Amino acid sequence: MSCAFAFRAAVAAIVAGAVIAACTTSPTGRRQLKLVSDQEMAQMGAAAFQSLKSKTPPTQDRKTNAYVQCVAQAITRETGGEWEIQVFESQEVNAFALPGGKIGVYTGLLKVAANQHQLAAVIGHEVAHVLAGHSAARVSNEIAAQLGVSVLAATTGLSPDMIGLGANLLLLLPYSRGDESEADILGQQLMARAGFDPAEAPRLWVNMQKAGGGAPPELLSTHPSPDTRIHDLERNLPRVTPLYEQARAAGKKPACSA
Repeated sequence: MSCAFAFRAAVAAIVAGAVIAACTTSPTGRRQLKLVSDQEMAQMGAAAFQSLKSKTPPTQDRKTNAYVQCVAQAITRETGGEWEIQVFESQEVNAFALPGGKIGVYTGLLKVAANQHQLAAVIGHEVAHVLAGHSAARVSNEIAAQLGVSVLAATTGLSPDMIGLGANLLLLLPYSRGDESEADILGQQLMARAGFDPAEAPRLWVNMQKAGGGAPPELLSTHPSPDTRIHDLERNLPRVTPLYEQARAAGKKPACSA
């Protein structure tokens, strides 16, 4: 065996060992990479959130802000922790959640999410991404691809430059199709536990489909097709409806008005 081959084999073994050691399990049993700590992810989330706030104005409509805050707070009461919620004045039909307890909702989303239950489905979905570790996984995958797992494995923490890179990745990288499907189901559970009607989750995607016009075929997208999402969410209703009924019986009856 040549020295060069032995060296490459050793490096491969180190990388493989680092990857195995850094693998975690999502709430539904999916394996995913985690090379960054929760504290580092919170730093990235705070930096990304500050960047967005500096570029996109907050809404000045008090009623809209109160409505979104009402829905989001009902969701986050189920998760615990401190969450900062910002409503952005933008026609973009979107929302997001970031590690470190950050939630952003664009006013354009309210034209598609027809009621508090559908808005809760979106916010629950986005919060589920954070809770399931999807944000950490996509940043870890990209950092590993750029720098090499062995380099990261030899460090005790990320440099300020790496925190900045991670913050940018949070804003740019899409979630995988598996992440999106898992967040749909976990988000539906979360909204049901908060007292929102989980049957509105598939209806939200009917609205999204109408608003989006012709979407690309599923195989050409990292996201599941709207039809797939609708089917999966409808199929999950028997599992989450009891959670909704229990929440309502416990007095969790959100009355958030747009």
